[in-house]
Amino acid sequence: MAATNRVFAGQLAGLAVFGPDGERIGRVRDIVAGLRADRQPPRVLGVVVELATRRRIFVPILRVTSIEANAVTLSTGSVNLRHFHQRPNEVLVVGQLLDAHVTVEATEARAIVEDIGMEPTRTRDWVLGRVAIRQRIGRFGRRGPVRIVRWEDVRGPGVLELAAQPQGAQQLLTIFEGMRAADVAVALRDLPPKRRYEIADALDDERLADVIEELPEEDQKDVLAHLDEERAADILEAMDPDDAADLLAELSELDKNRLLELMEPEESAPVKRLLEYSSNTAGGLMTPEPIVLTPDATIAEALARVRNPDLTPALASMVFVTRPPSATPTGRYLGCVHMQRLLREPPSDLVAGVLDTELAKLPPTASLGEVTRYFAAYNLVCAPVVDETEHLLGAVTVDDVLDHLLPEGWRENGLWEATTDA
Repeated sequence: MAATNRVFAGQLAGLAVFGPDGERIGRVRDIVAGLRADRQPPRVLGVVVELATRRRIFVPILRVTSIEANAVTLSTGSVNLRHFHQRPNEVLVVGQLLDAHVTVEATEARAIVEDIGMEPTRTRDWVLGRVAIRQRIGRFGRRGPVRIVRWEDVRGPGVLELAAQPQGAQQLLTIFEGMRAADVAVALRDLPPKRRYEIADALDDERLADVIEELPEEDQKDVLAHLDEERAADILEAMDPDDAADLLAELSELDKNRLLELMEPEESAPVKRLLEYSSNTAGGLMTPEPIVLTPDATIAEALARVRNPDLTPALASMVFVTRPPSATPTGRYLGCVHMQRLLREPPSDLVAGVLDTELAKLPPTASLGEVTRYFAAYNLVCAPVVDETEHLLGAVTVDDVLDHLLPEGWRENGLWEATTDA
């Protein structure tokens, strides 16, 4: 191990992990330590590394040869690819210890753990030797300065305390801030249920909705069941309508109807329309919120809509043009404009002049197989769904198709295992 005096776990999270020859292996997502019954500093057992496929594996700490400001290097590029599973008496330093409550031994004052410092020993082991804490001071509980104390100078947290005591989530949310929703979803799945619920409670509605969309069905239902009914309805409103419909379809009729009643009418209406279709048809796969313009819109307006950062790349690849109204189900469908065509035309021209009217349309009853063949035949990532009266109902995107084509449980097993099983 290269000479390193102390490393804080919160600063390690997210660092790139390389093999000895410079090959990139993944990123550090957490530190695993073994909690002790006595007051001695816990021993660091290893690191949780997230591979490019989002699969999380365990790497023993003795495999780590150096820790630098921007990277962690291992002694070997050969790692065990088995999915990481937490064992009894193990603790995730970032996921479980940050924001935990401790008591300062000398003053009996309560404090919050801001970070945990890892230190090497003479035997090449690493221990959690230091704790960065912040106390509440004054009558109104103002946040005091951060202090770094020895592990022995504070009491707790132990396994029982972590399992029973309510715990904040501010430090963990800070680490999640720069992560994609899919990566946060993977992190949540690795946490104990109590900690998972605390994170869900602390996330704002929009962020939690994005994360829930990336969870497997059983975990989606678990998190939704933890929330009170009012917030669960708010989360469903913040989700994409097709994802909300998929989740509601997995619930009992009683729960589904209750949540639909609690949603705002304008938010529940598109979800109810989607629930009318089977999940493996174009109608069940589609999103009812594609980019829809009237024929008098300009190329500049279309490009402005395409630039919306909330749109997925697939949904932003095509603009649909209809007669008013432009909310689905729309007025008569006129055609579509591909984004590449928009980039080649003068911004002041009208979209009506560059319509692709020849592209075949999908009926809402088209099966998953028919939708798949459609995308393969036309080399598209987005397709219009139009009813028999020529009203645009929505659009199917290739990511929704792939989600249904991949093996069941691919989110739980990770991309790597789903690929090798195919």
